[in-house]
Amino acid sequence: MSPSSSGHVHMMKGQPFHVKYREIIRRLMFLIGALVVFRLGAHIPLPGIDNVALAQFFKANEGTFLGLFNMFSGGALERMSILALGIMPYISASIIVQLMSSIVPSLEALKKEGEQGKRKINQYTRYGTLLLAFVQGVGMCAGLISQGITLTSGLAFYIPALTSLIAGTMFLMWLGEQITERGVGNGISMIIFAGIVAGLPNLVIQSVTSPDVNMIGLVVFGLLSIAVLAAIVFIEKAQRRIPVNYAQKQQGRRVFTAQQTHLPLKINMAGVIPAIFASSLLLFPASLGQWVGSADPNAGFTKRFLQELSLKLSPGEPFYLVLFGALIIFFCYFYTALVFSPKEVSENLKRSGAYVPGIRPGEQTARYLDHILNRLTFIGAIYITVICLMPMILQSSFGIPFHLGGTSLLIVVVVVMDFMAQLQAHLTSHQYDNQSLMKKTTAHPKG
Repeated sequence: MSPSSSGHVHMMKGQPFHVKYREIIRRLMFLIGALVVFRLGAHIPLPGIDNVALAQFFKANEGTFLGLFNMFSGGALERMSILALGIMPYISASIIVQLMSSIVPSLEALKKEGEQGKRKINQYTRYGTLLLAFVQGVGMCAGLISQGITLTSGLAFYIPALTSLIAGTMFLMWLGEQITERGVGNGISMIIFAGIVAGLPNLVIQSVTSPDVNMIGLVVFGLLSIAVLAAIVFIEKAQRRIPVNYAQKQQGRRVFTAQQTHLPLKINMAGVIPAIFASSLLLFPASLGQWVGSADPNAGFTKRFLQELSLKLSPGEPFYLVLFGALIIFFCYFYTALVFSPKEVSENLKRSGAYVPGIRPGEQTARYLDHILNRLTFIGAIYITVICLMPMILQSSFGIPFHLGGTSLLIVVVVVMDFMAQLQAHLTSHQYDNQSLMKKTTAHPKG
């Protein structure tokens, strides 16, 4: 080895940390900067809002669906900032486009066109986000005027407020895409995570300083929270590994021996999507009741119906718990069917010369995988339902004043696990690139 090449390898091994991991540090700094921008945006007020009336309105509606909506917006709704709509229009548009891509043949064909098809689907998702942001923005502006929270009314309020709300949602969508591309982790998930974590200190203070606090109940709930966290981590990492064998094959004079591997199936394939989508779906009728409904007994039938519906759909109410649990289970099965197709997997295994031991390739393998997937999805659906409903049941039944919901807890833990997995992947990739560079440097020494 020449002195120049050996010196280069020595320099690579002895690089300072900030030089060796420059790319990872750059990604982490971009992520932190983007989240700081998001938090600053959550404090920019919407034009034409009466802050005193807004504070009274939120105090009067504490513990209703507004708290859930406020959580997803990172506290921007409570401050009525330009980011009050949050990222929910984008999430709803993404899920709608995903559902449509499994029904509409033209969208299904786009999914199979690789990067070009993906860009086209992303474009449709952006259009859907814009449409949903407009519809939800109009509803929010109408609700603010009806509740007397605005300083002006009519077009003088609608035009600046609606423009600000739509621009805020589109900016969050763009920011999330930038985090995914140039940072670490999924951008949309990180924005929701940052909004939830930003409100945690205030929630803990409310729970501890509440006049009705039961210290024994609070300690029990704290221990139970630790157990729930451990259960979430355990189940999110749990897999059912189906053994897969590859038959011996020959290409020319080379003979490839039989190989054995496994097909990993997660218990919870849907992640936090069922909880998020069920929550956002329940927000719609509750929102109508809250914005349009009236407690006046002489009001029209529609208004009285919406008001009663809004009351029944308040978190902790029996009807809300039953409907929320049913929607979570439904979306668990529905979303799992979208992301994993037993028939497609069985066909891919058959084409590659692989088979499940004891199961005939083709249709029989598809039925076998579908049977296992249904059982795993049932366990995953019950797990997510219990996690999301348990805090509400404990709070309504035992009066434990802890305001962090199960949906929030699930999102926080899953996003942290995904972030750590992606960070580990970046570290492994960086280490592999360094090793490849060292091998290339030492492979052909000069002199």
